[in-house]
Order: sequence, then structure tokens, then C-alpha cells
Amino acid sequence: MSTLLLLVSSCVLLLLVEAVPMEVNSHSNKPHFTPGNEHNEKFDQDAFLGKEEAEQFRHLSQEESHRRLRIICLKIDKDNDGYISHDELKDWVKHVTHRYITENVDRQFPHYDLDKDEKITLVEYIKATYGTVEDPDAEYDPHRKLSYKQMMDRDERKFKVSDVDGNGYLDKNEFTAFMHPEEHEHMRDIVIDEAFEDMDKDRDGLITVDEYLADIWPAWDRKEDEGEPDWVANEKEHFTKHRDKDGNQRIDRRELVDWIAPEGFDHAEAEARHLIHNADSDKDKKLTIDEVIDNSDLFVGSQATDFGNYLYRHDEF
Repeated sequence: MSTLLLLVSSCVLLLLVEAVPMEVNSHSNKPHFTPGNEHNEKFDQDAFLGKEEAEQFRHLSQEESHRRLRIICLKIDKDNDGYISHDELKDWVKHVTHRYITENVDRQFPHYDLDKDEKITLVEYIKATYGTVEDPDAEYDPHRKLSYKQMMDRDERKFKVSDVDGNGYLDKNEFTAFMHPEEHEHMRDIVIDEAFEDMDKDRDGLITVDEYLADIWPAWDRKEDEGEPDWVANEKEHFTKHRDKDGNQRIDRRELVDWIAPEGFDHAEAEARHLIHNADSDKDKKLTIDEVIDNSDLFVGSQATDFGNYLYRHDEF
């Protein structure tokens, strides 16, 4: 899945609440909404429980999953007033995201730290990722049409920005930014550049609607003799009316920034609002445990809240 498709699908997070910018987050590789704007509850489950744990949670009996959900709700309700407020849910989402990133980096770091000196050089990263490359111009990513050299050039660019102190290697904190650039402000331009490059196929500095559609509905993902789905027409309309701000039938980098990575966008804030909006049956702007249980499919699938993780960790119960 391309960088942009992940960003695009996350951005639709709160369309039912209000128009919002595209969300970027670390806890899932699932789109929050399909290109046709169909809601994918697995995104919310991963956010609420964690990606791996949400999958495990789906194998629990309903009775056991509800029992564990109640225990998690009590953990989120910090002031013990019987309700989960927006701020409490937002804090939980931040906790889940931080835990996922930390655990992911802890798993990945030893793989790239080839000499086990607690730091990673660019040479180590390239070797661990690509092995011995005999022909740098050979195709590495057939979907994005990127060669080994192009991929390694991208890695070097991102490595240098991640290496904040400029000493030529990444410690664990810097490696965290390298692996999860969407969670670090100083990496924002890297996220935008990679998304733009994935879409701007002819490298003219502009994204046409055809380039946009080719990225979110690539040829390799289409069925033989498949007609144009209804959502494609919707995406064309969104491109023209909402994303192409100056009406020139192109998206430039500035317009892409306004769309996928606007200043000040808060993923945890957006996910908390989304979950409350969809589960708050009495519309009092907060959740009871019963409201969470009644919408358990939404929450155990939430990537933001990571309920799946906590539900499956037996020592938590």
C-alpha cells in the first residue's frame, strides 16, 4: 500500500462529524476508510486495542471479550466517575500509540544493529534491508516502479533527517523517528515528500487526477474486465472540488500538505471524537461502559484504543 493511500484512508476519520484533514498515525497499516468511503472498523479496533491484540481479541468469546472490555474501561476512567470523557479517551489513544511504537522499535532495533553497539549506521540499515545488491538499477518495488537505488536514496534522505545530532548513526530515539516519521514533527517533510513522489508519476511537480487514482486504485489491484467502481467517480469529485484548491486540475505540494499533513492536526483528538460520535447513544459527549459494550465491534477493532491488546494480555485480568 502506498504512503498516500494510508494517509488518504486515515484522513476520512471524522467525515461524519466534520471536515477534517488527513490523519497520519503509526498503529495500523489498515485504511480507516476504503477509497469508496466505507468505514473499516478494524482501524478503530487497532487504535483501541493494538494491531496484534485486536486480531487476537476477535477469537475470544463474546462473554469473555465483554468482561475484559469492562476492565479496560475502568482503566481509562481515571477519575472514576463512571464515564469515559473525551480527554480520558484521547489520553488512552496516545498511550496505545506510544506503546505500539516503543514495542515495534524494540523489536526492530536489534535486526538493524548488526554489530550490536546500540546504534545503527546507514550502511547497517541498507545491508539489513536489501542485502547484497548487484544491480542498483534493478526494480525493487514493482508497484511503485522504484529501483533499489531509488529506495536506498529515500532511506538515506530519511536517515539524515532522523540523525538529529549529525553524528552519522541513529540511537534508539532517532531510529524511532526513522521508523515512525509520521509521529515526529521534524520528519513531516519526509512524509509529505514520499507521498508526493509516490503519486507524481511523471515527476513534473504536480499530481493529476489520473495519477491520484492510479495510486489509490492501482492497475495491479484491479480485477480483469472490472468496470470503474462508483467510488472512483466520488474520488474524482473530491479531487476537483476539495483537494485542487486553485482549480487548475492539478495538486501541487502545498495543496497536498494542506490535505494530508496540516499544522496542528492531532490524531488522538480525532480518533477520540470519532469513537465518541459513533458510540455515544445518548449524545452527552461521554461514554458509559454499557455504550462501549454495545459498540464492542467498533472498539475492539480500534487501532487507536488498542483494546485488543489489553483484552488478550492475561496478566491484565
